[in-house]
Amino acid sequence: MSAIEATGSVAPALPPDAPLEMPVQSLREGRLRGRRFPTTPGGMVWRRAAVIGAAVLLTFVATYQIWWLLRGDGTDVLETALLVLFVFLFAWIVQAFVGALAGFVLIVSKRRARLGLSASKPMPALSSRTALLMPTYNEDPERLMAGLQAIHESLAATGQLQHFDFFVLSDTRKPDIQRAERIALDALCQRLGADARVFYRLRDDNHERKAGNISDWVRRWGGAYPRFLILDADSLMTGDTIVRLAGAMEANDDVALIQTLPVIVNGSTLFARMQQFAGRVYGPVIAYGVAWWHGAESNYWGHNAMIRTRAFADCAGLPELRGVKPFAGTVLSHDFVEAALLRRGGWALHMVPSLGGSFEEGPPSLTDMLVRDRRWCQGNLQHGAVLTGKGLHWVSRWHMLIGIGHYFTAPMWAMLMLIGLAIPLHHAGLSWDTVALTDFSPATYWRERDPDRFLWIFVFTMGMLLAPKFMGFVATISDRDMRRGCGGAWRAFVGMGLETLLAALMAPVTMYVQSRGVAEVLAGKDSGWESQRRDDGSLPFSSLLRSYGGLTFLGVLAAVMAWSISPALAAWMSPVILGLVLSIPIVMLTSARAPGQWLRRRRIFCTPEELSPPNVLVRASELRAKQVA
Repeated sequence: MSAIEATGSVAPALPPDAPLEMPVQSLREGRLRGRRFPTTPGGMVWRRAAVIGAAVLLTFVATYQIWWLLRGDGTDVLETALLVLFVFLFAWIVQAFVGALAGFVLIVSKRRARLGLSASKPMPALSSRTALLMPTYNEDPERLMAGLQAIHESLAATGQLQHFDFFVLSDTRKPDIQRAERIALDALCQRLGADARVFYRLRDDNHERKAGNISDWVRRWGGAYPRFLILDADSLMTGDTIVRLAGAMEANDDVALIQTLPVIVNGSTLFARMQQFAGRVYGPVIAYGVAWWHGAESNYWGHNAMIRTRAFADCAGLPELRGVKPFAGTVLSHDFVEAALLRRGGWALHMVPSLGGSFEEGPPSLTDMLVRDRRWCQGNLQHGAVLTGKGLHWVSRWHMLIGIGHYFTAPMWAMLMLIGLAIPLHHAGLSWDTVALTDFSPATYWRERDPDRFLWIFVFTMGMLLAPKFMGFVATISDRDMRRGCGGAWRAFVGMGLETLLAALMAPVTMYVQSRGVAEVLAGKDSGWESQRRDDGSLPFSSLLRSYGGLTFLGVLAAVMAWSISPALAAWMSPVILGLVLSIPIVMLTSARAPGQWLRRRRIFCTPEELSPPNVLVRASELRAKQVA
């Protein structure tokens, strides 16, 4: 027990220990249990064959076309490298397209329910207890408690609050924030009344970070709760959704985890509202498609998920990874690994994107997103040490491969662009003696190889890349409530266009930072563990210059070099050059509240939760506003 736990407080004392053994699992031994579950959707073999088969077929067709374009008198080293990179990147794009297509069909056909989870059905009557766990690390305590109170009141409105206990699990290391957490908890308990069951535990040792925080709770109190729900510090969920998740787990004995699709809310900066809109419009088609072919082998995203305590204790104790950095040590991106171990242990895991009432907040700026992304990069690349674990289901390995591939695509795109420039420059005779190449254009070089085939490859690739956005837009305007919630079809279309433009301008920065992150992780550099900013994304100009000045210089240098060779080459490279040169003003603009609010007044980047917010969001905002006042 920590010193803070022993001090006097109006908050309830911690409940009696109910220990639950949680053995550390081994990746060197183990076997897969359970081939099919009662909750496994029908036709999973055909679903997976359709998705993977279609992706392989489309990749083969595109690869043949690019090979035909390159073949000429035989392929040299650069052309072979271009072909290999194209195959991997196109396969990445087309898999996302095929999955989104499946999700699009599901949404427009209204076939959405799984595990009987539907907001239109009667609410289940619960018979056992659930713990709501909110891990926190150096977060704003008053903001956190406001969200917790909104969830508590929403659960009370269901009439089944007696089945839930709340635990604030603190890993905070700063003494002033530790004190503020207890003060904020006392204030919360005073507002909720004497019967509030909101407990606070501060760990003396925050070993294993969030994963260790949760496992510490399981080993200390897990025996008293058949289920627990993980909430992040920025999570909000309706009581209705929480009760339905708990009821679904009571009714399905084979299920260890039910993951919802959190909707991003409360964005105020331009960047946050852009991400909020993109997640709301494009996210469902992707999530529905993933759920459709993953079946009972779904993934886990670390929060807003209901988990069976006994299954988690028996199967999800994380080992220390052996080897060299970055693969050795504590598992950072623990959720993917926990999901894989649960499935290995013979439990079903389900994604239910159709169940609403689950919310989270996004980063307020590109800078904040990239800081978070750097931590995820290290955690995902670390999964390379988990991929060979004994007994893991192939879909679980697929999840980890996708996570790893997400970060390697950035340097691969960069290499593809550079090689795509190097080949025509080499054939045009660029040398130290001949720098200027009048009328040189990479587009002209590739068109001359085979005009129709070049155009077909370009259009086909861009179509695959942008199709999930268009499908998300069509699904949005096809649903009356979604269409109105996004400001109408025209405003949703403008939002899609503006989001695509801004994302394209920010893509070179993201590509560079992710590529650098991959290099740093492979060199053994740790990402650290810092709390996230939630509202304000602004930075002083000096910080922006320090973070993006090098990219601006790189963009100017690339522009000068390209122009000195040929104006047509500079035009060809302009999308990347503009993103680099304008990185500071782009980050300044998108990190500011004023542009975001200007667009909000015109209902651009609007979402249903913004125009007609659920009660839990309204209540959380009211409580936070009172605390600020």
